[in-house]
Amino acid sequence: MAIDLRRQRLFIAELGNDTVGVVDLANHSLIHTLGGLNEPQGVGYEPSTDTLFVANARDGVVKLFDGNDYKATGQIALGSDADNIRVDAATRRVIVGYGDGALAVLDPATRSKAQNVPLKAHPESFQLEPNTERIFVNLPDVRAVAVVDGKSGEQLATWPMDKGGNFAMTIDRDRNQLLVAFRRPPALAVFALADGKIASTGETCGDVDDLFVDARRKRVYVSCGQGYVDVLEANGAAYRRLARIPTSAGARTSLFVPEMDRLMVAVRTGLAGPAAIWVFKPMP
Repeated sequence: MAIDLRRQRLFIAELGNDTVGVVDLANHSLIHTLGGLNEPQGVGYEPSTDTLFVANARDGVVKLFDGNDYKATGQIALGSDADNIRVDAATRRVIVGYGDGALAVLDPATRSKAQNVPLKAHPESFQLEPNTERIFVNLPDVRAVAVVDGKSGEQLATWPMDKGGNFAMTIDRDRNQLLVAFRRPPALAVFALADGKIASTGETCGDVDDLFVDARRKRVYVSCGQGYVDVLEANGAAYRRLARIPTSAGARTSLFVPEMDRLMVAVRTGLAGPAAIWVFKPMP
């Protein structure tokens, strides 16, 4: 998922339908559906060019749409398995993980690929560290986190992981820590950003897909396909579970928007009802 804060519109990659849904959060309504896609996996909104980027896994193409009327404005072919997207607002770059192991750095102004960063395996979640321009990349197929120089594209380090399924990741900037969530077995590990030394580990819900830091409350939100959102609270070098909130089986994709102070969880069609976005307000 991604958000256009100015218009308060949420974008959801509906990969099973080959569509992207556009939700008006102010009016709680679906206002548009982008069709003709090929297994959309990642979405990113770039505000300086008012452009929505959609990464398609099946054909490896990133499609671009106007942020106002959602007309197609171009596409960038990456080759295969275009996946997660991150928008670097400070440098006005859009970064896409794709293929058997690479990050593509896109220039939204020219709508072209400006740089290619090779990796040892297909990237899942990756996070940008603005102060150093380092990029931390989950490589679950080789049980590692790659540390990349965002300017040169050079790989600076590889941090081996002792668990499997390291798909989700986030950075706690206030505590200078990298948080990595695992699926096999379900766990959350905390690493020092400086050198990758492990600070703590703890349990979390199963089939985790997203996690986010709530810096205001010193909490972490973990969304899991097991049907829960775990709320974790900073406790020294570790995080302890504060609450486990039931959602729905398969509801593992989420987005925390600090500017709105809301957590959005994508819920599939099932026993809980039709497909929907559940919006949670953190308390207190």
